[in-house]
Amino acid sequence: MTAPRGPLRVALLGFGTVGASVARVLVERPELAGRVHLTHIFNRDVARKRTAWVPSSTTWTDDVDELFAAGPDVVVEVIGGLDPVGGWVRRALQQGIAVVTANKVLLAAQGPELLHLAATHGTQIRFEAAVGGGVPLIHGVREGLAGDILTGVAGILNGTSNYVLSRMADGADQPMSAVLDEARRLGYAEADPSADIDGDDAGAKLVVLAGIAFRRHLRLSDIPRRSIRPISGADFRYARRLGCTIRQIAMVEASGDGFHAFVGPALVLRGSNFGLNMGANNVVTIVGRYGGESSFSGAGAGGPATAVAVVSDLLALAQRQREHGEEWLPGTLVPPPARPYYLRFVVRDRPGILAAIAAALADQGINLDAVLQEPGYPKEALPFVITVEACAEAPLRAAMHAIGSADFHAEPPLALPILLGDEHPRARS
Repeated sequence: MTAPRGPLRVALLGFGTVGASVARVLVERPELAGRVHLTHIFNRDVARKRTAWVPSSTTWTDDVDELFAAGPDVVVEVIGGLDPVGGWVRRALQQGIAVVTANKVLLAAQGPELLHLAATHGTQIRFEAAVGGGVPLIHGVREGLAGDILTGVAGILNGTSNYVLSRMADGADQPMSAVLDEARRLGYAEADPSADIDGDDAGAKLVVLAGIAFRRHLRLSDIPRRSIRPISGADFRYARRLGCTIRQIAMVEASGDGFHAFVGPALVLRGSNFGLNMGANNVVTIVGRYGGESSFSGAGAGGPATAVAVVSDLLALAQRQREHGEEWLPGTLVPPPARPYYLRFVVRDRPGILAAIAAALADQGINLDAVLQEPGYPKEALPFVITVEACAEAPLRAAMHAIGSADFHAEPPLALPILLGDEHPRARS
């Protein structure tokens, strides 16, 4: 990007919740006028979006060609999705226009290509808002931890899932559907929350974090993602007996020449950063060889929080901060390390069930650690839990497949990793 004379001329793609919040920050902070100037706002059906508080010097348009013809210094993309947005972002970079985006889906799918385009055309693509909302996570990793050799990233990256699980952990014994309805009323969940609760949103963010932390691109389709849908109130009661709670965790760790990664519900210690994280907040722990653990937390969603990250990227560009040809090379996933697991079964009670489960686990060389059974449940839908000692994932899945074929299950069995600290990404020499 050629250093502009005067303030950065900024064109905004999208005037929804985040786009309007970005414009609001720029308008309500006149001290930024000498550094950043909002010249254009693009939105479909732009007439219904016009608002009186945006200065008359800003041009509203529903013609993206008009926006590009104006020659902005920066395009801020806050529409989301892949098409047609991906084409507009590539067009900007090819014209030497810097891009600021909150689009983790686009970065997860096309990040290496977009970074290469930016480097080739002497410009930048910045995306602080793509992960963690208002948490300065990407800047913290890229700038604040640049002197370390990073070995692992783990965190709660999806506010909707964290709100749901932390509310269920309160002990009200509400079904997940009721908590989701509550989250929708409060604006924490979309009408269709599938991307949040099934792990796709956190998975896309994990791809971006792996790119920043390791300069490697992991394909979202290769990262195991498991839904929080099977989690019930009974799981939280059993987790409490183990000194734990349940959260949706996204984790990637360097391992030899590759990385192991996953997104899904896991047991974490109640007193850990993850266990104490409540509501729609995000928390991320970065582990380095020399610096050990660094944690970041804060509001992970919402227009104002995300707008703060977008405007921070704009001000970084205005200060002529340059990235020096950052590229993400392909990364390879490898099997995860051995971990202890929590296995929950809901069965139609009869003699021999525990023996059959223990035999299937023994066939895979898996040792039992404990058996837990809370009283007061009906015999036709009796939940109980088995914890097993640390084992590899592949034999555990094989054992669970064999167990799942039995006819005594009232619900499909559930296996969750237990992250007690020793299995957390560690600093390694």
